[in-house]
Amino acid sequence: MLSLDICGVNFKNPVIAASGTFGFGREYGEIYDVAALGGICTKGLTLNKREGNNGVRMYETPSGMMNSVGLQNPGIDSFIELEMKRMRELNTVIIANLGGGTVEEYIEGAKKLSSTDVDMIELNISCPNVKCGGMNFGIKSEVAYSIVSEVKKVCKKPLIVKLSPNAEDIVDMAVKCCEGGADALSLINTLKGMAIDINKKKAVFDNVYAGVSGPAIKPVALRMVHEVSKAVSVPVIGMGGIVTAEDAIEFIMAGAAAIQVGTANFIKPDVCLDIINGIQVFMRKEGIKHINEIRGII
Repeated sequence: MLSLDICGVNFKNPVIAASGTFGFGREYGEIYDVAALGGICTKGLTLNKREGNNGVRMYETPSGMMNSVGLQNPGIDSFIELEMKRMRELNTVIIANLGGGTVEEYIEGAKKLSSTDVDMIELNISCPNVKCGGMNFGIKSEVAYSIVSEVKKVCKKPLIVKLSPNAEDIVDMAVKCCEGGADALSLINTLKGMAIDINKKKAVFDNVYAGVSGPAIKPVALRMVHEVSKAVSVPVIGMGGIVTAEDAIEFIMAGAAAIQVGTANFIKPDVCLDIINGIQVFMRKEGIKHINEIRGII
């Protein structure tokens, strides 16, 4: 009913925990059996350990939140040594999210992760809350094409490229990434936003700008997933404000092969279970035998 194949990787269902909101799965594993998930996308990994940004890191907004974590992570070597084996024991698809500040860092990171047991690599060229790298690579299509093509040369795992809604042209960006060798695409990452503390008369975040996520961005995300799905032939993984099964089904009808759930995990830690169950209830009610029957019908 819900099983699917993305780039030769078998998922038991289309619901994936999004990068940056699920850690490495351990904490959520204390709340429920995360083996029920289609997959887990690791927190953003960089070649070297990062402490992340100073100051405020998370800030609530109407119908969502903002974050300026800054890709805090233990580094790829530490992940491989301390986390990889434990993640494999979670019995679900493991997607390593790869960030970087330079092309060379992305290439070296892809080499290291390709030698592990991760199932896929998600190339993050769309993070808006780091000062170098990240979204700087995900704004202009030609720059994105260049980095994707270089990483693809060394990547031995299926390569997902995570796109920024802040790109100059999201469809052209998607097409260029596919031309560069992307095996799949995921979108959207957070929108670039800002918050001001009027009492302190200063920006809330030390970096001034931060990433906006949550239900408020869903209409934008849904539109972009629909546009991109119509323009490329590779699988598209949709995300952006998904909180309910109905949200997930909308993304699938818009063309997404699978979906990722991010901010909603902070609201209700086991929300992914609700979404999986809700999709099944909808399909039974509608007489739908397999999720593929409704994919891209809009």
